[in-house]
Amino acid sequence: MSLDIGGYRLAVVPTLITLPVVLLCLGLGIWQIQRLHWKEGLIAQRAATLKAPPVAPPRSLADAQRLVLRRTALRGTFLNDKEILVHAIAPDGAAGFDVLTPLREADGRIVFVNRGFVPTALRNRSTRMAGEPAGIAYVTGRIVLPTSPGMFVPDNRPVQGAWYRIDLAAMARADRLADVAPFYIDADRTPNPGGWPQGGTALPALPNHHLQYVITWFSLAAIGLYIYFKSQRLPRAEPHDEPVRRT
Repeated sequence: MSLDIGGYRLAVVPTLITLPVVLLCLGLGIWQIQRLHWKEGLIAQRAATLKAPPVAPPRSLADAQRLVLRRTALRGTFLNDKEILVHAIAPDGAAGFDVLTPLREADGRIVFVNRGFVPTALRNRSTRMAGEPAGIAYVTGRIVLPTSPGMFVPDNRPVQGAWYRIDLAAMARADRLADVAPFYIDADRTPNPGGWPQGGTALPALPNHHLQYVITWFSLAAIGLYIYFKSQRLPRAEPHDEPVRRT
């Protein structure tokens, strides 16, 4: 069963297969356009946040959620003997650790500070004692909330001292600390004595591949239509040879 239209014989089965596939590709392309606008807005919002003036440290989870990535400053005493090392990769690909050290503010509240990256060779505190500030320390950095780990990130093993993601509640339990803030501070590039840890690791860029996805889905829709109409085109009628006239 088919329908002849303008030089095309549209068969039912190919039409029923092609139409939903093309509509699906078009729908996904339109959805990716919406995602593109959303991601561009998110990137612009993040850029504005990073340029915003410093704020006072949050006093609650709601404050921290409102002030994520804003610059702030803390004053307190580092509990260096309670630092926690979280597996990390440096921007140049080197393996090492982020040094999470609790800082006790004047009112007794504890705020974990990601003081920065150290290579694997410096994982032991004894190899970088010069980098541990004594007495009252002044820390500047950005307010960060822990995020859910990716599916390929191993679970933390606190008993073995193996940490793969920042979990403030678990870290507080491991260090036997109370009154721990629900956020942490990513220290900026202010040099530490002795050079380590190195703070101010650049924030990873927000990926934005949606334009590529838009092009891909619309291209697949166009290719599907091309193949469909190419296959349904009626063959051109060949002109018959005129009969030879005999005289």
